Amino acid sequence: MSSKIDHNLFSAHGHALEREPCPKCGGEVSLKHGKHGPFLGCSHYPSCDYIKPLHSNDGHIVKELGVPCPDCGNELVLRQGRYGMFVGCSHYPECHHIESINQPEPEQQAKEQHACPECGKGHLVERKTRFGKTFYACDNYPKCKFAVNLPPVRGRCEECGFTLLVEKKLASGVKLQCASRKCQHTQSQ
Repeated sequence: MSSKIDHNLFSAHGHALEREPCPKCGGEVSLKHGKHGPFLGCSHYPSCDYIKPLHSNDGHIVKELGVPCPDCGNELVLRQGRYGMFVGCSHYPECHHIESINQPEPEQQAKEQHACPECGKGHLVERKTRFGKTFYACDNYPKCKFAVNLPPVRGRCEECGFTLLVEKKLASGVKLQCASRKCQHTQSQ
């Protein structure tokens, strides 16, 4: 009776997990477990910092664009991130260059520009959350974090004098509301 077990798999020679030497120092490379998953690391750590990830970092790359990165010269790629699609350098994490692909469309640029009431330098632009909800935020982000959920309207609050109002749709009709979080005064058009 012949065995169904392949004894070559269990031989001491040619085993899949056979130790390999470290390319930096010649030490032994072994399997380690970190917070980002398993990796191969040198046994002479911390004097030798050689590591080799076991999973591919290309999991979120959607498309290679064939355009050089302005920071390092390597190729830019289209990636799927936590908050949607973006363009980033293919040599991340060595190069941190990223670009948003949510550029304003020509029809959106033709819309009335509202100056940011908080910093005065930026303008409010329409953006979308990762769930598709629309909000309006200062284009000077992250220096200015001003944002409103309702469409901005030019005007001045009658109560506090804040320089921006938002259009609020109520059952009784459209009302203008102060965009200041401290005031929130509602006035008619």
